[in-house]
Amino acid sequence: MTTEAATVLPPSQVAELIQSLVKALRAFQMYLPNNPIYQRAEQTARAAFAPIWAATDELVLVVAETDFHWEEQVVYQQLSKADSLAWTLYKDGLRVLTFKRGVEGDEIIQLLDLINKARYLPADAPDDLLTLLWEREFQWISYVFAEPFTDADAMESQGKADPSVTPDARREQVEQEAPRPSGVVDLDDFDGTLYFLDESEINYIVQEVEREYGRDVRSSALSVLFDLYELEPAPAVHDEILAILEALFPNLLHRGDFGVVANILRELRALGARLPPEAAGDRARLDAFEARLSEPAIVRQLVQSLDETTIRAGDSDVRDVLAELKPAALEAILSAIPDLNSESVQEMLEATVDRLASENSAEVLRLLHQPDHAALPALVEVCGRLRLQGAVPGLGDLLTHRSAEIRFLAAQALAAVGSAGALGHLDRALDDADREVRIAAARAVGARGYRNALRRVEAVVNGKGRSGIDLGERRAFFEAFGAIAGEQAIKPLAAMLEGKGLLRMKESAETRACAALGLGRIGTPEARAVLERSTQEKDVVVRNAVRSALRGGAE
Repeated sequence: MTTEAATVLPPSQVAELIQSLVKALRAFQMYLPNNPIYQRAEQTARAAFAPIWAATDELVLVVAETDFHWEEQVVYQQLSKADSLAWTLYKDGLRVLTFKRGVEGDEIIQLLDLINKARYLPADAPDDLLTLLWEREFQWISYVFAEPFTDADAMESQGKADPSVTPDARREQVEQEAPRPSGVVDLDDFDGTLYFLDESEINYIVQEVEREYGRDVRSSALSVLFDLYELEPAPAVHDEILAILEALFPNLLHRGDFGVVANILRELRALGARLPPEAAGDRARLDAFEARLSEPAIVRQLVQSLDETTIRAGDSDVRDVLAELKPAALEAILSAIPDLNSESVQEMLEATVDRLASENSAEVLRLLHQPDHAALPALVEVCGRLRLQGAVPGLGDLLTHRSAEIRFLAAQALAAVGSAGALGHLDRALDDADREVRIAAARAVGARGYRNALRRVEAVVNGKGRSGIDLGERRAFFEAFGAIAGEQAIKPLAAMLEGKGLLRMKESAETRACAALGLGRIGTPEARAVLERSTQEKDVVVRNAVRSALRGGAE
């Protein structure tokens, strides 16, 4: 190690970087990407490069069996090969690993994922670390592997002697100096010819190569699993295949591979349909797998992935996945919608909520009878928007909820449903402790002309109900009285408006104005005649109410 390098970048700093990478590898193996421990390890690994780049733009590590060397200094050593990062790289032939400024972005995380994948490949797997790395085109990472015919020690000494030489130059030099094994043919020994392949053959090869590289390997692998499930009757095989799919499911959702998820669910449903009647246990396991998509934790992960991915409103893969959601997903979706950033995702999830709520009244009622869950206000609004008749009993029970906001939303939802059962619950809400609930109930029973509510409404109009109500509430009850009682209300309302008989000059301007609005809701010629007699009323509040009633109540 040169004195200048040691002064600028001490070996302890390089050792600390490698330890951060080792810890990140362990975290990536044990936790999913959405886990806080995984995310903290990822941030620590990225941050560990900052002191390195403060001193140099390139870090060259020579890989020994259980060690990493930098500038002829051991900066990492783990004698237990099972736990050694160095051995994981060394056994697959990697001898020199070079990091350049910029690797702390996405590439270092991708490299660690590949190392973890290579570490747990089966012994007879066709891939190894080298083939996995070749599939990725790293910009800030280069490496040198010892070929089968290359002396590993010479490669290490090459890495130590001149780390400034690029990995491609090192590889070219090794290939030139290495002796050719017997029996190996080098195509460079043959003279090229202009007509080695004709144009059609060349085009065919190009097309086949493009087709091979564009082939969806995951779908092919999944198809093999489904075929095995159908062809192998052994329960142990079925359990193992389902365990593989269950392990893949969260990762596929996190990566946004919604097409693969939809394909898995479609194939499993088709498998279940083809099972013989005696395979009830297998069918139950398949149904349980489909139901897992609707578990709250999975639904939250699905919604988060959708919100973080560029999704179009008509995306067929996403629509297919959402179509698989069961009633159990309703609460989790309702809770997540207010926090979404994507409008297209919000529209799709709202459509899913509407489907689940309209098709599953039992689940809606179950949620309505849970007074403390966060999604209750949203669910009540959905019941009103969809006019869910099956939700009426639950909405009626919410009129006794301790929250005035929930009672008000329930009253609005019942008013939207408008059935006899809904209006029966609203009749009781006319005596609610909250003003807004009472007004909502009065407007609803008035709009529907619900005669069973006449007794409570008339009591307020005659001043026998709740005292101290303001003008807005009085107006709602007077209008409801006119709409429900009809022509029977003309005489008492006219007496209040004109102040005749025993009531003369005893009613306030506000009461007389409300009486005028009540007459306006009756709308018969007799009621209009009473209003027309009062168009020149001196009191401005009463006069404006009369004119408003004659215009049909618009102000």
